[in-house]
Amino acid sequence: MWFLSTVLPCVALVSARHALLSRDDTSLPKLTLSGPASLPIDATPPLNPALASFKLKERTGVPAEVRIGGITADSTFWDPNQEAALSNFIDSTGALVNTTLGPQFWNSVKLLPEGTKIVMTLDLESLNYTGTLDMAEAAWMGLGSRQISRFEKLYGYMGGISNSIFVSLMPWTVNISKALGIDYPEFQVGATVIDPLWPYNTPQADAQFDCVSALAAGANDGHTVMTCSEHTYQYSVCDPTRAAVATLTNLVNHTRLAEYLDLWQPRIHSVRAQLGPDAFVIGEFNSVSCSGQANVSNTFGQAMWLLDTTLYAASINVSRVYVHQGGPLALQSSTQLNHGGLSLYNLWYPVDNQNGPIQVFPAYSAYLFVTEAIGYSKSLRLSNIFPGRQANGSSITTAGGDPSAGQISVYGFWDENSTDSYDYPTKLALLNLELYNQTDSYPRPNTTIDISAYLPKETQEVMVKRLTAPGADVLSAELTTWAGQTFASGVAEGDIVEETVSNGQVVVEASSAALVYW
Repeated sequence: MWFLSTVLPCVALVSARHALLSRDDTSLPKLTLSGPASLPIDATPPLNPALASFKLKERTGVPAEVRIGGITADSTFWDPNQEAALSNFIDSTGALVNTTLGPQFWNSVKLLPEGTKIVMTLDLESLNYTGTLDMAEAAWMGLGSRQISRFEKLYGYMGGISNSIFVSLMPWTVNISKALGIDYPEFQVGATVIDPLWPYNTPQADAQFDCVSALAAGANDGHTVMTCSEHTYQYSVCDPTRAAVATLTNLVNHTRLAEYLDLWQPRIHSVRAQLGPDAFVIGEFNSVSCSGQANVSNTFGQAMWLLDTTLYAASINVSRVYVHQGGPLALQSSTQLNHGGLSLYNLWYPVDNQNGPIQVFPAYSAYLFVTEAIGYSKSLRLSNIFPGRQANGSSITTAGGDPSAGQISVYGFWDENSTDSYDYPTKLALLNLELYNQTDSYPRPNTTIDISAYLPKETQEVMVKRLTAPGADVLSAELTTWAGQTFASGVAEGDIVEETVSNGQVVVEASSAALVYW
């Protein structure tokens, strides 16, 4: 089965972009953002319009970027004489052993919306240059230079790769580029699937194989590398120990999410310094590795996590994030919980399978929020304004200055081409991650967020669109709405709902999010 993949806190000064809070023992009734409203010093460069790398062209003007690959690429081969587009060899246990592609595969890829860009992973596991070149040539001929965005050389899955083998592989990118007549750079280094160790500046951490060590070892000596990719899976069901903590309560929490992604900040800084501001991508991610956790990865809570993950990753200068779609594999883990069928964290099921019928999951709507937040702008800059940053760049945690205990996350968007480009944002994303389930018997809590400090005028009227469902535990896209519309079939149903707020006070229910713009 092929896959499409579209720091710990320290004692430090708290960001001036903070808030005045009032709360009781169970929730946070009021949060007042204090500003200042001007463009923060830690704001990102202009966001890549393909940030979420699963885009709706009519909403952003930019088509999707889709990564075809993953561990399956290391057991995928090209047969120019094969009549079937794709042939999977699945053993008696239901595990995928290898895949063979034929010429018709490229016609299948062309069914994606016009303009879709492809990141194509090449097989390095077999250490067979001829086979790797054959696949690269086939993809280049089958899709063309206008559709191939990058070739990925995925080193991280090649368990225990030695320096000598790595060095021997480095000329391959130059040779493939010359063979195809490519003006490089055209490659993406896929360096690791292992979470960074903390602290990062230790011999153990330095010994990890990652984007930084790959570049230090000469991965870009031929000047063929455009981007570097790492993978993030915050939780896992690859073994019982980790499965026990892969819960909805743990997933839907900004502090946990931010502390996890902050582990990558040193690598992000290094890669950007070497390759440029658009160079670090999360080439594959999702909530729970080994194909997701039932009643966690397939819920509306996953939508809230996906939204916060995408925006927070952008705020620490990740250029693009590719959400993983697929099914359980043979080589993930001998103790994994999932076997067969499509992954529980998929945005949708395109076919009936043992895990359910054709359907769209609540998380799909998180991308509608992101695409609308970015819109058609090519000059939008982002900052996490609450809870903000500690002096070391990490997100402020409960201990470091976030009295909301990871419940509230607020992002501001400043447009360089707007009238007040540096003085005020043009949009705010308000996320209330307090967990509320549709099965809870008490009234749904909410938090009133006072955004007045970020508005150009005291009487500024703002528009609000909401991402919501009856609770975080909802499994149905029919009960999930973005701006009042459902997307259970992948297309909008119902009328768009926009609210008008004129007093600067936006009420956001627990387990929901609001996009505010003016």
